[in-house]
Amino acid sequence: MGIPPSPVAAASARRSGLQRTREGAVRARSRAICHLKALVVTAPEGLRSQLRRLDDAELVPRCARLRTGAQQSTEHRMTVKALRATARRVLALEAEAADLESELELLVSRICPAVLAEPGVGVFSAAELLNAWSHAGRLLCEAAFAMLGGAAPIPASSGQTVRHRLNRGGDRQLNRALHTIVISRLQHHPETQAYAARRAAEGRTPKEVKRCLKRFVARRMFRLLEAEARMA
Repeated sequence: MGIPPSPVAAASARRSGLQRTREGAVRARSRAICHLKALVVTAPEGLRSQLRRLDDAELVPRCARLRTGAQQSTEHRMTVKALRATARRVLALEAEAADLESELELLVSRICPAVLAEPGVGVFSAAELLNAWSHAGRLLCEAAFAMLGGAAPIPASSGQTVRHRLNRGGDRQLNRALHTIVISRLQHHPETQAYAARRAAEGRTPKEVKRCLKRFVARRMFRLLEAEARMA
């Protein structure tokens, strides 16, 4: 008999499964919308003139409600059926993604509410942070977590210039989550904006400022995750 997975490993698998399944639904929805628009382009003129000026929010429900009639040509009826089936697929995928998002939010808020409460951290970013961290003790320190997420500084000095650059390695999904958090904080968090302005006044480039912020966020999130694990 195999060794049963630990509760921590099981929770990590559930988070990862929900996250990846939702991403698959979102990608499938995007492909379905592209297919729907292609069908509109090649539709008979009567249909095309009704639908071509609609945006996505109007096009999908409109196509989902299309009906056929005996007086219509075969081409018209077949196109309507294709449009309707594709639009209903889009709506089904939207509902699936929304349902998975709700489940993911419940799971993440139960495991680590402190991370979800941080400025700039949404459900999906928090899920990526938890997936990469996995459980207490997996990573020895916050520097290891930053290196895993590609947020650790890499020396890029030249001559008398001392500088560091962004790390292009590591877990790119974790790196994307850190980047998303930093961008959100730069737009909406006064303390982050003040820090960025101060570093820019010191001569730092926008990329260097973001690198510093990603390193800070990685440190902050790792400590919150470890603290939550100790209290659990």
